[in-house]
Amino acid sequence: MKTTPVDVADLRSSVLSVPPLARQLNGEPSKAENRRQVDWLLSGGVTTYLYGGNANLYNFGVMEFGSLLDMLEDIAPRDSWMIPSIGADFGKAMDQATILRGRNFPTAMVLPLAFPATSAGLASGFAKLADAAGRPLIAYIKNDGFLDAGDVALLFRDGAISALKYAVVRPDPKSDAYLSGLLDAVGSGERIVSGIGERPAIDHVEMGLSAFTSGSVCIAPHLSTAILKACQSGQFAAARAIRESFLPLEDLRDAHSPIRVLHEAVRLADICDTGPIGEFLSDLDSAEKLDAIASAARKLKAKSEAAARDAQPLSTGA
Repeated sequence: MKTTPVDVADLRSSVLSVPPLARQLNGEPSKAENRRQVDWLLSGGVTTYLYGGNANLYNFGVMEFGSLLDMLEDIAPRDSWMIPSIGADFGKAMDQATILRGRNFPTAMVLPLAFPATSAGLASGFAKLADAAGRPLIAYIKNDGFLDAGDVALLFRDGAISALKYAVVRPDPKSDAYLSGLLDAVGSGERIVSGIGERPAIDHVEMGLSAFTSGSVCIAPHLSTAILKACQSGQFAAARAIRESFLPLEDLRDAHSPIRVLHEAVRLADICDTGPIGEFLSDLDSAEKLDAIASAARKLKAKSEAAARDAQPLSTGA
C-alpha cells in the first residue's frame, strides 16, 4: 500500500475510484467481498480507492474506524493507494484523525458538512484536523460556496490539504464561476480532481483539473481508465465517445440516489456482494428499479470486459 506523501503524480496516476463498502448481514465490512471489488478495479488499471460517500462512511462509527483501516490495509494491492474518509462533523473527524495519526495512510478525505459550517470555520477546523492526523488531508467541496477560494488557497499554502475533490453540479461544467475562482486562487488545477464521475469529468480535465473520481468505475474500470488516458493525451472526442456507455447507469444514479444505485449495481453485476447499505440509508427494494439497474450495470460491465479483451495482445500460437 502506498504510504508516501501525496503528490501530483499520484492524483494523475489512476481514476480515483469511490467504491461502495461491502458489508456482512450484521453490518460489519466484509474483507472477502471488498477484496473482490478491489481486484476487479485493479484489473482495469485502477490503483486508487477512496472510501467516502458511496461507502456510507458518513454514518460509520468512530469505534469501528480502526478495524476499517485494518481491512483497507489488508485488501490493498501492492503499491496501491487507499484513502479513508473522516467526519463529517468536527468532533467525529477529530477522533478519527487521532486514530489515523498512528497509521500509514498518507491522507484521508474530510467528508463535507453543509450545516452548521462557515468557510472560515471549516478552514480553521481543517488545519486542526491535519495537525491531529499528522498529515495533509483532502478537502471535498460538494456545495456552491462551501469554502471560499481564498481559504482553499490558504489551506494548500499551509499544508493542511494536499488535494481537493470538486463536486458541485452545474448544467454546463465549463460555465462555473466558483471553480474558475478556485483555480485562480490556487494557481492551477494540478491538485484539484473532478468529483462527480464521468459525466462532467472530461470538461473539468479540459479546464485543467488533474483527474477525476468515479463510482461507476466500479462497474467498468477498463472504460473509465480509457477515458482518463484519452483526456490526458488530449483526445477529448474519443473520451466523450467512451463516456456514452456510462450514461444509462449514471442517469439511474441521478434519478434514484447515486449511493444507493451504485451499491445495488455492483451486486447485480456480480462484482461483489455488497450486502446491506448501512444505517440511515435503506436498500432499494423496487423490482422495477432493480431490474433497470441490473440491465444497465450488466451491459456496462460487459463493455468493460470487451475492452479488456480487445486490449490483450494477440497470441502467436504454436
